[in-house]
Amino acid sequence: MKQLLTICLALNSILLPAQNKPEALIKTSDIRIRDPFIYADGSTEKYYMYAQMDNRLGFRGREEKPKGVEVYVSSDLENWEPPKTVLLLPKEFWARKMVWAPEMHHYKGKYYMFVTLTSSELLKHLKKPEGQDDWPPFYKRGTQIFVSDSPLGPFESFENKPHTPENWMALDGTLYVEGGAPYMVFCHEWVEIVDGSMDYMRLSSDLSKTEGTPHKMFHASEARWSTGKTNKVTDGCFMYRTKSGKLLMIWSSFGTDGYAIGIAESESGKLKGPWIQQEKLLFQKNGGHGMLFKTFEDKLMLALHQPNGPRGKERLKLFEIIDTGETLKVAK
Repeated sequence: MKQLLTICLALNSILLPAQNKPEALIKTSDIRIRDPFIYADGSTEKYYMYAQMDNRLGFRGREEKPKGVEVYVSSDLENWEPPKTVLLLPKEFWARKMVWAPEMHHYKGKYYMFVTLTSSELLKHLKKPEGQDDWPPFYKRGTQIFVSDSPLGPFESFENKPHTPENWMALDGTLYVEGGAPYMVFCHEWVEIVDGSMDYMRLSSDLSKTEGTPHKMFHASEARWSTGKTNKVTDGCFMYRTKSGKLLMIWSSFGTDGYAIGIAESESGKLKGPWIQQEKLLFQKNGGHGMLFKTFEDKLMLALHQPNGPRGKERLKLFEIIDTGETLKVAK
């Protein structure tokens, strides 16, 4: 009996430390991610990177599978804790076909997640362009805002519907505050209108709903670098004010070298524009859907995914950015 007890204690001494070990960190190069969004939390000096669950699980389009958003946490932007689920869509929800482009914004003491959702429901009032028989389906698609008390969630919906117009195909909503009022800037999708546009809508003070109607900012065709022949894509809008006070938007479309990021500039310094397109791309080599954040060392960084295809190869890419006051440039 004494010998058996000795063996059990020895086994426990081996097994228990293994059970108490922290989970192994994951390298950036091992994380498949599209549309990366990084929130730098100054209170904890941690980086939170949000990703749709389908990136990892591969359940794109399968509504019976878990759908939502997860977060990776890091101290150095290179080694990440295993993902934690922060948003899980209920089984009975208006959209469970696809989850895209999660963004997380801290606003007035709460944490808000902007997520693009796609339903299997078709918008029957829309018609394919003449002569385009292989045009993509008109799935109901929109950006919805969820709320939490923590960047780790859980994030909850205000209502069972998108914030963007329900009869539009809309995506990639982001938060911008102007004159003390919150707004959603988002993309009106090319699948619906052929020449995609950027639009904005005012939000209520708690971001629970929109107020008023959308306002057009510009169409993709206004940028000479956007080279789509039968369609003009608008993706991945993100707002940034330079050190000299210029209001810029970085956004994605397709150029001569594939998916890319361009820069639009508001001549008035406000959302209402008018908006002009800068000639030089911020990034042009088959990568995009970018966002900007500052590190805890006060470096301005661009986060994007590259390559844009083939599917499964997408990874987070980070580039230091120079704010010249007039525009943004990738540091050499």
